[in-house]
Parts: sequence; C-alpha cells; structure tokens
Amino acid sequence: MIDFTEEQIERYSRHIILPEVGAEGQSKLLESKVFMIGAGGLGSPVAYYLAAAGVGTIGIADADVVDLSNLQRQIIHNQDRVGMPKVESARETMQALNPDVKVNTYNYFITEENVREIIRDYDLIIDGCDNFPTRFLVNDACYFEKKPLISGAMFRFEGQVATFKPHQQKGAPCYRCLYPEPPPAGLVPSCSEAGILGALAGAVGTIQAVEAVKELLGIGDSLAGKLMVFDALRMEWKKLKLHKDPGCPLCGENPTITDLVTYEQACELKFGE
Repeated sequence: MIDFTEEQIERYSRHIILPEVGAEGQSKLLESKVFMIGAGGLGSPVAYYLAAAGVGTIGIADADVVDLSNLQRQIIHNQDRVGMPKVESARETMQALNPDVKVNTYNYFITEENVREIIRDYDLIIDGCDNFPTRFLVNDACYFEKKPLISGAMFRFEGQVATFKPHQQKGAPCYRCLYPEPPPAGLVPSCSEAGILGALAGAVGTIQAVEAVKELLGIGDSLAGKLMVFDALRMEWKKLKLHKDPGCPLCGENPTITDLVTYEQACELKFGE
C-alpha cells in the first residue's frame, strides 16, 4: 500500500473514510491505469472526475482541436484554448486539479495498427468516442486484449452507458452482442446536425466515471450485462438486461471476426460528441 503524504490524506479523505474504499482502495486507485478514447463531451466529465479521484495514470486519445462550438458541453476545455489539441487542453485541466495524476496524451487517431498495443498497458478502457467505426474497433480490441470496457453514448436528449467484460464474467455480452455491425452511413445524423443537450454529457460521463471507479476498486454491482438508458426530457433512467448472443460474430459460439476490423469511412456518424 502507498505511504500517503499529509496532503494526499487530506485530498482523498472523503474516499478514505468510506469503508468500501479506505486507504487500501485509494492506494489501488493511485496505482491504476485508465485509457480514455475521446476528450469531448463524455471524455470531459470522465477525465475530470477520474483525476479528482486520484486514478494514477490516465491516457487520453483524441486527434481533434478545441473548437468554440465544443464549449457548450466539453467542460474540460475553455475559450482560451480554442485551437489547442484537445488532449493537451485536457491534460492541463486535469493536472491543475490533481498533480498526483500522470496524463498520457495520444494526439492521433486510434486505428487497428495501434489500438491493441496502446490499451495493453491499461487496466480499464473507457469509450467516449464520437463515431461508430472507432466504437467497434475499440470493442474488438478490448475483447482480444481481455480488457474491461465502459461504453457511453448520447444523442439529442438521450444517453446510454454499459460495461462489457465477457472475459471476466461468464455469460456477459460484448458490444457486438448489442450491435453486431455499425449502422448504414446516413441513418443517424451527427450531433452537429441534430443537436445535443450540453448537460446530458455531464450526466452520462459522470455515470461512466462512477462505474470506472467501482470497477477499479472491485466494489458494488457492475453494469456488465446491463444497459443504462437516460431520457433527459422525461428524467427517466432505465436499466435493461443484455444477453450474450450465441451468434455474435466476435464472442459467439462460432466467431467470424478473429482479428480487428476497420470500417474506414463506412459511416461518418457522430454519437457521443
């Protein structure tokens, strides 16, 4: 267990006094490594809360720069950083909040050539990306590398969160059990076309952060095998049970996907930005 400094004891005191966390749990968080895809609407609250919680190493991948239109929901950035790479803006905010945290930045696209090597060094993967090809690529890479994946998405006034860890929990589904293939291009408009409620990103991303801390500590009930759906207009949360698909092309009884598949430009849909 880590020998805490007096400053750390004060910083993490509200965690340490929780019987479910304690000093041992906080040490575990400080020794944990989480990799995040996306420093946008979902990535902002996830990154901020994981840094506040004292997750020791956080990797963030995003190839975009801060745009003025991002600031309605991407609260980890600010107006002075318009034009700055999002990963660098996120790193500055996180380390200003908590210097204990090491932030690894990946200012480039996640592809089939680099994703498995990157996630191999992390304990947990969080997907807050804004396109379907990356979402499927990350799910497949997590399956092959046996990494738990916390997936979040949002559109207009609705969001969803799920945890996928078929390698750890018998009978648990993967993302492809829910969505076998990306939707056809043009079926779902992007957030820039359809709009999105800014505060929805905070609600969905915060649930991802809570789930991540629980997974790292091994406490509470996992969302593995469940899908949390939030309707902001009706202020309703629903928890739906997911089932492993025996015919899943990735984790089913006779898988047809045995290596990473890239849907390059197969769809240019935003879902989570």
